[in-house]
Amino acid sequence: MQIKEIQEEIIDEFSMFDDWMQRYEYMIELGKSLPLIDEAYKTDDNIIKGCQSKVWVHAELKDDKLVFTADSDAIITKGIIAILIRAFSNQKPKDIIEAETDFIDEIGLKEHLSPTRANGLVSMIKQLKLYAVAYQTQIK
Repeated sequence: MQIKEIQEEIIDEFSMFDDWMQRYEYMIELGKSLPLIDEAYKTDDNIIKGCQSKVWVHAELKDDKLVFTADSDAIITKGIIAILIRAFSNQKPKDIIEAETDFIDEIGLKEHLSPTRANGLVSMIKQLKLYAVAYQTQIK
C-alpha cells in the first residue's frame, strides 16, 4: 500500500469514533501492536529529541524500503508513534520524504494533544523523515 492509502485508512478508522476518549483508547490499542524496537537500540542515539516522554526509533533498509521499529515509556506517545510507523514503515525513503502529513490534522490529533505532546509529534515526523533522507543516499 502507498503512504497516502494508509493515511486514508487511518482517517477512516478515526472517523468511526464519536469522541476523543474513544480515539485515545484506540491509540493506546495501536501502541500495543507497535513493532517493538530491539532492546539493543534503546540508546540515547535513538531517542527522539523534543519529546516529553522517551521515544526510541530505529530504522533499517530492507529491499530499498525503510522499516521502522519503536517504543515509548508513555502509552499515548506509543500510540502516536505507532500511527506514524504504520504510515511510513515499509516504504521507499523517497516516498517518505515527499509524503504529506495532513492526515494528522484530519484525524484531529494535534489539536487534542498537550503543547508538549504536539511538539513531540512534530519531532517524531521530522526524525522519520531524517532517517529517510539518510537512507535515500544509500539507494542506487
